[in-house]
Parts: sequence; C-alpha cells; structure tokens
Amino acid sequence: MSRITKAFENRKAFIAFITGGDPDIETTEKLVPAMAEAGADLIEIGIPFSDPVAEGIVIQEADQRALQGGCTTDLLFDMVTRIRQKTDVPLLFMTYLNPVYTYGKETFLTRCVECGIDGIIVPDLPFEEKDELADVCELHGVDLISMIAPTSEERITLIAKEAKGFIYCVSSLGVTGVRSEITTDIGKMVQKVREVTGVPCAIGFGIATPEQAGSMAGVSDGVIVGSAIVKLVAKFDKNCVEPVSEYVRSIKKGINASVK
Repeated sequence: MSRITKAFENRKAFIAFITGGDPDIETTEKLVPAMAEAGADLIEIGIPFSDPVAEGIVIQEADQRALQGGCTTDLLFDMVTRIRQKTDVPLLFMTYLNPVYTYGKETFLTRCVECGIDGIIVPDLPFEEKDELADVCELHGVDLISMIAPTSEERITLIAKEAKGFIYCVSSLGVTGVRSEITTDIGKMVQKVREVTGVPCAIGFGIATPEQAGSMAGVSDGVIVGSAIVKLVAKFDKNCVEPVSEYVRSIKKGINASVK
C-alpha cells in the first residue's frame, strides 16, 4: 500500500501546503517534520514558480520570496532527501508544467523517486492533456493527483475513473486563498466521484478555520489547507515553525471533531 493510500486509511486526512524555500530552505526543512508531528497526514511542497496561475496573492508572494532567496528545484530535491531521514509522512510536489519540462520530465520523476516524493499535483495540466505526464508518473510509481473543479460537471466521472492517490476537489472557483464561506455543493461533487471510484476525495481552496475544516471533512475524505499556513510563514518568517505547528494542531482537531 502506498504512503498516500495509507494516510487516508481509517481517518479523515489533513493535507497541509507550504511553499518550498519560503522564507528559506532551512525553515522549510524544519517545517515539514514539525507539521507531520503536529497532525498533518500529507504535506504538499510548492515548487516556487514565476507565473503560478492557480494561486492567489498569498502564495504568489511566497513564490517570489522563495525565488528571490535562491530556491531552486534541485535544492528542494536535496532538501526532501534530508527530510526523508526524519519523517515518513507522504510528500507531494505542487508544481506547474513549465518547471517539469524545463527540468526534463523523465529526470524530474526519477529525482522524485530518489528523494522520496509520493505524488505530484500540476494545476495547469488539463485532464484532456494528462497523458503528457501520466505515463512517466506511472512508470516511476509517482501518483499524478487529479483535480476536479465545481465547473467540471460531466467531466467529474471521467476524471475520477482515472484518478490515482487522491482526488483534489476544488471547493471554489478562482484562485487559492482564504474564503469566509464556501458555497459550492461539495457533497454533490464527492457523491459523483464516489459513484465511480474508491479513490479518496480531499477538498481544498479557501479552508482556513477548524470549523471550515470540520465541515468539509464531514462530506469528504480529507481537507487541504494552504494559504492560511503560508500567511503564518509570511508573518513569522524564520520563527514560523511553532505558530504553524499550533495552527496545524487546531485544524486537525477540527477535522477529528467531524468524525464524532
């Protein structure tokens, strides 16, 4: 059983996102094991990119800080290798097609396997073009995570049938960022997915409070939180490990409350 599948076994999974290299590689390297310790069941590491089209201002600014600080894909691969000696938490790279192609997709996936990355999420890879990466991911045993948006409608079934690892259900239209309320009928989306696959559904985009996390966990298999964590990193800079850990514990508590 893969690490990703195991993370959803008998629990509602909490998936935490941080931007790699923000504020620096050393801090990211401390954050990942600390978040796992605090209750994150899977962790997404964003590879900073100059044109992150799916991201709101919070993650855009984090990408800029990381790039200005000298973060590169190579440095992140090396960092993950070191993190793997400290934690067995499932790790995913959130990236865009451009960095993968620039690196060379074969080399990129080989390095993912070598350092211990379990899956990749590529927001600008449409389902219709997923063969660009699906075969090479399959070959290397790295899950290519599918995304489903509220506008996917009849495509939901098609996407779900071929999904690996877990399905990233986008809760709201637009870019990532904290939202005061989530109005999409998530339950209906998840129900459609469950009609065709047993692959877990995790909900992301806009979740920031333990209450929101609990309510989303109530209708899905997991919850993804990104911008709210990245905001804490921006606020506390190199001293962010404890505040982020505390926040992760509070979200995990909210998720667990939904199970009772």
